[in-house]
Amino acid sequence: MATSMAAALAASLPAPQATPAPAAPAPEAIPASMAKAVDIEAEIPITCVQIDGLVMSKIMKHSRDTPTSSAHGLLTGLDLDGILEVSNSFAIPHHTSNADDDDKVHKSVARYQSSMLRALKEVQGDDNVVGFYQTTTLGALFSQSLIDTQAIYQDRLRHGGVIVVHDVSQTARGNPSFRAFKLSASFMDAYRKANFSTTSLINHRLTFSAILEEIPVRVRTNALLSSFLGTLSTSSSVGGLESASSPAPLDRSWRVLDVGQAGTTRHLEQLGDAIDNYRTEEGNVAYMTRQIGREKQKAETYVAKRREENAARAAQGLAPLPEEDVSRLFKIPQEPSRLESMLLLGRMDGLAASLEGSASTSLVKMYGAKAA
Repeated sequence: MATSMAAALAASLPAPQATPAPAAPAPEAIPASMAKAVDIEAEIPITCVQIDGLVMSKIMKHSRDTPTSSAHGLLTGLDLDGILEVSNSFAIPHHTSNADDDDKVHKSVARYQSSMLRALKEVQGDDNVVGFYQTTTLGALFSQSLIDTQAIYQDRLRHGGVIVVHDVSQTARGNPSFRAFKLSASFMDAYRKANFSTTSLINHRLTFSAILEEIPVRVRTNALLSSFLGTLSTSSSVGGLESASSPAPLDRSWRVLDVGQAGTTRHLEQLGDAIDNYRTEEGNVAYMTRQIGREKQKAETYVAKRREENAARAAQGLAPLPEEDVSRLFKIPQEPSRLESMLLLGRMDGLAASLEGSASTSLVKMYGAKAA
């Protein structure tokens, strides 16, 4: 599904076009007060992502509606004076398919996204794609689908776009988690070259912590949304009687008193699976490295032997043997990519950080329950 998600987004996004030569602007074309804010050439870097409160509510609802799979969606808005304003979003339907139906899924998702963007434009809504969102759990945000999709955005969109990651497990504990990221410039350079060998990682100074760059997030709410949330937390009454038209207040939740033993178990299970996957990947890389070493040794031995034979023939006054292309005689495999290893390391780091936070909170609750 990782490849289908990235391919569908690539089909729906506009193809990059060469910037036309601008005509000579009139003296009053852009007011001086707006010259900095109107960033036509995308020269002002994004320093903050401002998410509307309604967008956060829609993402949280989408994650609750799809508890068994990762939720994806597009973000629309506007970049203004270094602030990426996310004012709307819509979900992308989840498709479960096999390899034979991948092409149909690509076209279906692309058609859906195009129709949604056209509908937003018809009602004069924000139809400018500025990124996408994805839900995760237990802090494990590194995945191949996330990298591929974000790489498409950073190649197609004017400011590169951002990915907003919503951690469902944090929200379940009463702490809504929204973080914004973009791929680093060094990682994008290696990704475009499709070269994640050891030498490339050293030259680009890449580790799992240097793949993503986090951008600060701030939430914007309006008076109408604040008023609605207020009606959910308190009951309204008229003359001492409950109003039939008013919404019911939110039920009291005792979830904050849960010591979180089940969450710790899930953390440890996923962390163990990530460690096993990393050991398997490292074993595959080590096997390929040994294969490359053996083939290189055979090639070097052949070249050294040919040089000795030519030296002996030269001493006898004979013509040297012709040089042969070693690469055609010995099929030396390419060095394996270390991208999957880096992603697994990032996944383990995220799971460990999330486990540290939840375990410390659960430990305080357990001491409190024992003292009571």
